[in-house]
Amino acid sequence: MKTPPSRLLLLCAGFFTASAFAAFEAGTFAYTKRLETNLLAEPKPGAESSGKIAFAHKVKVEEVKGAWLRVSEGAVSGWVFAANLSDAKPNESSRLDGVALLASKTTATAAARPLDEAVVKYAEQRDLKSAGEDLEWMLKASDAITDDEVTAYLQENKKGEYQ
Repeated sequence: MKTPPSRLLLLCAGFFTASAFAAFEAGTFAYTKRLETNLLAEPKPGAESSGKIAFAHKVKVEEVKGAWLRVSEGAVSGWVFAANLSDAKPNESSRLDGVALLASKTTATAAARPLDEAVVKYAEQRDLKSAGEDLEWMLKASDAITDDEVTAYLQENKKGEYQ
């Protein structure tokens, strides 16, 4: 009997999610992936904050409880959802999308520069002329979504740390 593709995809996603969490063990080290990683007093979403650690900082994994890790960096310690950490140190000068994290790494000239001619030509060849308008619409739409709405969505759909 054949396994339906959607079921197979779900099984693979579960395997990769589980293996990502299993990669961390007590006594190992990890790196923060968020601009600011909030450490929690308990291994559950919405728990009281016990501290914060900046992007790409090395933390020691003290304890593992499912998808939650108790980590420490010096005197600061607390629980963090495993998906907020990486076993490899992220590049401190840029995010995954290549945009500089630090204002000091971006010059005024680079910030004010229009799109490169090759980029404009690529967009025209692929009929992406309204990409700027689409981006503007997306930014306005995303600004209308509140943090509480995002949290409610994550809770209702058992996503992220609400799994």
